[in-house]
Amino acid sequence: MEYSIDWGNEVWASLKWLAIAFGISAVAMLVIGFLLARFSRWGRPLWRVIGGFFTEPGTRLKAWGLAALLTVLALLGVRITVLFSYFSNDLFTGLQTAAEGLGAGGPQGAEMLQMGKDAFWHSMAVFGILATVHVVRTMIEIYVGAAFEINLRRWMTGGAAADWMDGRAFYRNRFVDLSSGLMRRKWFRRTSEPSQKPTDIHPGVDNPDQRIQADITNVASVGSSLLWGGGGSSTNGVLTAVASIASFSKILWDLSGPVTLLGVEIPRMMMWLVLVYVLVTSVVAFAIGRPLIRLNFWQERLTANFRYALVRVRDGAENIAFYRGERVEHNGLMSRFAAVIRNYWQIIHVQMAFVGWNFSVSQLAVVFPYLVQIPRFFDGQIKLGDMQQTASAFGEMHDALSFFRTAYDDFTGLRASIIRLDGLADADVKSRAMPEITTVDRDRAVRLADISVKTPTGDELIRALNISLDPGDALVVKGRSGSGKTTLLRGLAGLWPFIDGEFSRPPDAHTLFLSQMPYIPLGDLRTAVAYPALPDDVGDEAIKQALEQVFLPHLTGRLYDEEDWAKVLSPGEQQRVAFARILLTKPQAVFMDEATSAVDEGLEYALYQLVRTELPDTILVSVSHRSTTDQHHTEVLELTGDGAWTLSSIDSSPSLDKRS
Repeated sequence: MEYSIDWGNEVWASLKWLAIAFGISAVAMLVIGFLLARFSRWGRPLWRVIGGFFTEPGTRLKAWGLAALLTVLALLGVRITVLFSYFSNDLFTGLQTAAEGLGAGGPQGAEMLQMGKDAFWHSMAVFGILATVHVVRTMIEIYVGAAFEINLRRWMTGGAAADWMDGRAFYRNRFVDLSSGLMRRKWFRRTSEPSQKPTDIHPGVDNPDQRIQADITNVASVGSSLLWGGGGSSTNGVLTAVASIASFSKILWDLSGPVTLLGVEIPRMMMWLVLVYVLVTSVVAFAIGRPLIRLNFWQERLTANFRYALVRVRDGAENIAFYRGERVEHNGLMSRFAAVIRNYWQIIHVQMAFVGWNFSVSQLAVVFPYLVQIPRFFDGQIKLGDMQQTASAFGEMHDALSFFRTAYDDFTGLRASIIRLDGLADADVKSRAMPEITTVDRDRAVRLADISVKTPTGDELIRALNISLDPGDALVVKGRSGSGKTTLLRGLAGLWPFIDGEFSRPPDAHTLFLSQMPYIPLGDLRTAVAYPALPDDVGDEAIKQALEQVFLPHLTGRLYDEEDWAKVLSPGEQQRVAFARILLTKPQAVFMDEATSAVDEGLEYALYQLVRTELPDTILVSVSHRSTTDQHHTEVLELTGDGAWTLSSIDSSPSLDKRS
């Protein structure tokens, strides 16, 4: 019996095919990737998100190497699938030959039966080789795919986290106006997002933590899967789908015959049928599935908002319990969860129509090759093996051409993640481009020159403030609530963008800003007390001594205990930890915002005296409502409203008066 291909020469033929296919695929992917990254509306943000992985010196060799290996493995999978179709042809042709031999009888029948048997066992041997190679290839593909995904995810996470932290973007992006940003462009034609004024203060990006974690994971895993496929299938990736189309087109073309339809003979009917059928069904599927882009984006946002609300309840458990606020919190949680469910039902409705359509047309496609080829089989023009290979080739062609239709919902989820990651990067860039006070390093001195502070709406809080402080000086800032005391410190720290003027102060390592409630990082107590320095930089003995000096001796034996110290320590203890940080870092200038609001007056006096005794040359700037803090300072800055201010010595009348 004549086999469908020359199996004895197939190893070299497949290697040649693989080399040619890899060359064509590599060139095509580079050209198409360049065009998409340069001109496509979704390709540009995708390249912005992952491009550095392929261009930066530290990752590009590994990135391109893994990508090339995945391409070879994907193409090898397609080739093996093609060979399986020829195996199927030989197997069923052999069975048909054996059946014909049994029916014919006699010497000729016996010969045909033997030919059929030989073909069967030859096919089984071919199957064993192909199956073994296929299994090994799939295992290697899984490992290499995981390596690519892990390396890409590591690079993306490190880059996104660093970009988010750079220039304090994690704080300043709340001032970014998104009305002109990426999310306001033409990504969505319809949206339920409420409109916002350009001057509103609102988060520049919602849930950046979720974007850095979940969206990066989605881009790394789903993105690589959509490009190369995986799991042994030859049609579940862009590359494998295109390669399958190219490979099975020739098989289907050779096996297709003419079909007369309404009196018109159509040559190569099988080929035209699969092309037209997939084109029509794909157009309908894209129309049905288009809303999934918008709905998946909002699913990510609403789910993250609900998760954040749960975290807020956990973090504020004590305060909620004191207020007996369970009913309010429950209502808030259920309101956010209801939005998640509404969005989920919208997705379900679209997916039911989308999946139902895809499933129906895929099932219908199974019988087409048999219906078209059965007249030729009954006429003896083709054998059973040809019939089987036709069905196999038609199915592979249909699945490959339908890949973009069946994977459309995966593409929508991927696109939503790309939009969210690009939106985070966009907000980070815009936050760093916003105005920031001009800072000048000046050893052991603080100078404020023509400092003006405004609200986001343009209202003046402080106008033309000029102050000079030398070693040992101490300034207390006072004023009614809303006059701009804390905002002034935020502006000097580079957090508030609505500020002008020049700020001279000791270099960053010698200037310390303390908020009203100190930030307590995760980790052991050493890390919490030494922050923002590393505990090894100051040493355990210094930390113990500082804790004793700020009246926390009971904590000296717990330096290596890992707790959620923000929950373990009371507000007063946390503020004493902040003073311990002053003693450990020994800054030349300290700016404190209500740093003793949670301690009693006696303890406040002791803490200030401790700093003035241990660090007599350190410049102190304190924001305070208490009159008891005045005695620890040499000057008082009174913010009187509408930009006016007065500066006076603690024990004398005002020396400067700015009222207009």
